[in-house]
Amino acid sequence: MTDVLASKQIDPRSVLTGSAALADHSEGMSYLHSLPRRLVTLYLPLGIIMFVLMFPFYWMVLTAIKPDEQLLDLETFNPFWTWTPTLKHIQKLLFESNYPLWLWNTMMVAMSATVLSIAASVLAAYAIVRLRYKGAQWVGGAIFLAYLIPPSILFIPLSTVVFQYGLFDTPFALILTYPTILIPFSTWLLMGYFKTIPFELEECALIDGASRWQILTKIVLPLAVPGLISAFIFCFTLCWNEFIYALTFISSTSHKTVPVAIVNEFVDGDIYRWGSLMAGALAGSLPLVVLYAFFVEHYVSAMTGAVKE
Repeated sequence: MTDVLASKQIDPRSVLTGSAALADHSEGMSYLHSLPRRLVTLYLPLGIIMFVLMFPFYWMVLTAIKPDEQLLDLETFNPFWTWTPTLKHIQKLLFESNYPLWLWNTMMVAMSATVLSIAASVLAAYAIVRLRYKGAQWVGGAIFLAYLIPPSILFIPLSTVVFQYGLFDTPFALILTYPTILIPFSTWLLMGYFKTIPFELEECALIDGASRWQILTKIVLPLAVPGLISAFIFCFTLCWNEFIYALTFISSTSHKTVPVAIVNEFVDGDIYRWGSLMAGALAGSLPLVVLYAFFVEHYVSAMTGAVKE
């Protein structure tokens, strides 16, 4: 063995070290070697989680393509499957209603409110974390406590303000009120992310003569892109699914957003048009699914920290 190692010029210590590391790794994963253990500790929990997460989407798709008679008679027809799918509900949703307009209203309101909230949150979080003024931590805590106030309480005084400024039944009523529930949490989230960026980077920039605005735009924000994406996803999702403010401040059909419009337009008294309702809910959830699919890596990295010193 020694002659072979010497002829190949291999350090025996490196071989032993590699063998020990391999042994430790294999020993740590040894509980997955047998099929029953993999089944119990890996496949079964993953299967349960996937079933719980995917079943609502399956039910929405199934309800959206079921004929009306199968939706109403669950004793005669199988409630979990259909052999005669139809696109009637989806066609009625897209071409016989104002759903494209409602989708556009939701997208415009969500994007506008999210951009305003992120801009305000970046400035607030940077000022609280980086300027180091007296009482900054108390201000940060107070901002987060504002997030804990239920929207069901805030919409009562906000409705008076919206009406007095003549914004009732306009998209601006939602664009200007959504930041009241978005900015507190986004500020708190970005505060935690900005803290992980080393202070030495800013100190070097200050020595070189950079201003605070240059430091924010050219150093802090490029390093905080995962945190910004995480805050953007949170704000956009909350705006997209918000119901109370949209129901209170918007009354005309042409200005409604998707969560309110599909409930008001496809429910006639005690008659629920489940096919159109589920088709609208499914189509309304697809943009969020695409958003999470494209930015999930940045979203996860924001949860684990930023730059290591």
